This record gives sequence, C-alpha cells and structure tokens, in this order.
Amino acid sequence: MEEMPITTVVGIAAFLAGLVFGATANKTNFCTMGALSDMVFMEDYNRLRAWFLATAVAILGTQALHTAEMIDVSNTIYTSASLGWAGAILGGTLFGFGMTMAGGCGNKTLVRIGGGNLKSVVVFLVMGIFAYMTMRGLIGLARVELESAANIDLAAREIESQSMVNLLAAMIGSEVESLRWVVAGIVAGGLLIFCFKSAEFRGSGETLVGGLIIGLLVPVGWYISGVIGYDDFEPLPLTSFSFVAPAGESIQYLMTYTGATINFGIAATGGIITGSFIVALATKSFNWEAFSDVSDMMRHIIGGAIMGIGGVLALGCTVGQGITGMSTLAVGSVIALCSIIFGGVWGLKYLEEGELLPALKAVFSRE
Repeated sequence: MEEMPITTVVGIAAFLAGLVFGATANKTNFCTMGALSDMVFMEDYNRLRAWFLATAVAILGTQALHTAEMIDVSNTIYTSASLGWAGAILGGTLFGFGMTMAGGCGNKTLVRIGGGNLKSVVVFLVMGIFAYMTMRGLIGLARVELESAANIDLAAREIESQSMVNLLAAMIGSEVESLRWVVAGIVAGGLLIFCFKSAEFRGSGETLVGGLIIGLLVPVGWYISGVIGYDDFEPLPLTSFSFVAPAGESIQYLMTYTGATINFGIAATGGIITGSFIVALATKSFNWEAFSDVSDMMRHIIGGAIMGIGGVLALGCTVGQGITGMSTLAVGSVIALCSIIFGGVWGLKYLEEGELLPALKAVFSRE
C-alpha cells in the first residue's frame, strides 16, 4: 500500500483542527472584532478577555513545545531577524480599520460563511485576491520596497531573532533559553491576571471556554506542521492558524487543484467553514444573509481589500498575529497587535461618526 504524502497527512490534521476552531468560534461567539466593539460601545471586556486568554494559553503551549524540542519557534515567519516594524504598524492599522468596514476579521469571515452569510463570501474573495496581490502580484513590489527600506536587520547586530527572549538576552548578556520562561511567564501571566481578575469573566461559561480552546489550538497547529509535517529532507514550513494569506492561497488552490499542493492554511480554512456550518445547522442558527444595499456592499468590498493588503503587510490578522504570532513572543507581533487594535478602534469610531452605529451594533450583536 502506497504511503500517504506528508502534505496530505498535514492537510487532514489541519482540517480537523480547523473544524474544532470553526465550531468553537461559532458556538461561543469568539470574535476579536466583536471584542473591540463590546469594549468601545458597551464597556464590556468579556470577549476581549477571551481573546487575551487565548493568547496567554497559546504562549504557554507554544513555549512548552519549544522547550520540549518538538518545534523551534525561531523557524517561524514571526521570529526572523528582520524586524518589519513599518509593515506591522501600517499593515496592522489597515487591517484593523478594514475589518470594521467588512463587519469582522478573517476568522469571523470564515465563521459567518459557515453560517450562511453571503456578504462574508464576498469579503473572503476580495480579501484573498488582495492578499495574493500583495504577496506576489501587483502590490507585491511596493511591499518589497517598504520592507527593504524600513526593516531592521537584527542579524547585523548579532541577534538571531526578534523574539523578546533573544532581545532581552542580548541586552543583559544572558543565555536565551535561561530567560525563555521568565519572559513567557511575565507576558502570559499578565494577560491571565487581566482575564481572571474579573468575576464576570470567571463565570462567563462559553466565553471563557471559547478562549481556552482557541488558545490551545494554536500549539496544536504548530505540532501539526512542525512534528507531523516534519521531514528530514523536505520539512514543511512551521505554521499555525492565520487567515489572510491562506485566503489567497485557498482561492488559488481551488482554481489550480490538479497542479497545487494543499498546505496547513488552506486545509484549516476549509475546516473552519465546515465546523461553523455544522454548529449552525445543529443550533438552527444557519441563515442566508445578503447585502442590504449598494453602500453596504461597497463598504464590505473596501473593507475586504484593506484587510487583504494590511494582513499581508502585518504578517497576520487578529488571530495570525494577535494569538499565533504572539505565541512566539515576537516583538513584531506585539507591534502588529497594538496597531490592529488601534485601527479597529479608529474604524469603529469612524462608523459611529458616520451614523452607522445602529447597523454596527446589529452586526456585532451577541444575539
């Protein structure tokens, strides 16, 4: 019997992990855009705490895998010695602003597709096309020029990685691994204190569980790509959950199936949509939804385009940088996360001033 290709094995595992991700996000209403909306308009921090709980759990799980020598976080795109601060700031801000125009981030777009939202199908297609244009197409040259002009080469300073651990070790002249759990403990511990100091969050049930499961799935993703996908001769890229670049890759994969190879991001994307669809059917919440008018469609198209460009510049989205990137303790991920939050809040205020608040609250409603 012929052995199954490693890419297929990884694809199946990633699809199953995505299935859990999509089902969890749908059932618990895990939404990073909704978290910012709750914070800005209702002063409700529960879903923000769920997001940060996921980040803390992802940090602890990822660093545990690294310590056990199952993966090497220095091999991820987030921890390279090239610190793309300009892309993180510009891209993060663009992505944050764009997701408010599009009614949700990359994760929520996939979850809504599974729930029957046709607007999210359009957002996904536009986001994926513009993401691919920024990676390898028309906008790619501008991205490369920005990176070459603004990126900081830490290797020239004899620093191997932009990880907070490596930077601190270089500053105080210490061994990197001796500081790993000090840094991880401070960052993850601070996030956990913020989360669990709230009695309301401690008793929030599904919201808390959603953050915990989503956070655990990030190290599961690293394990799938870094352990299951490991090959002595042709190891697969070390990756976990992110939703902007994989949107473009998924569209290309669907168009060139016979000559394409599935990867973690493509398979996880399909899994998330399927998992959300199953939960939507099970809870009888599946509902077809389309654009209300031309302005609604234009806003979503513009938002999807901005998300595609910004997500690639920032190397990720609210999950790709805000949870997965943060799990590597990369400085660039911190910059991107802060920029995404800034862009998101800016976008929410822009919509509010444009007298779109009633529609916005309906979009991000818990009900």
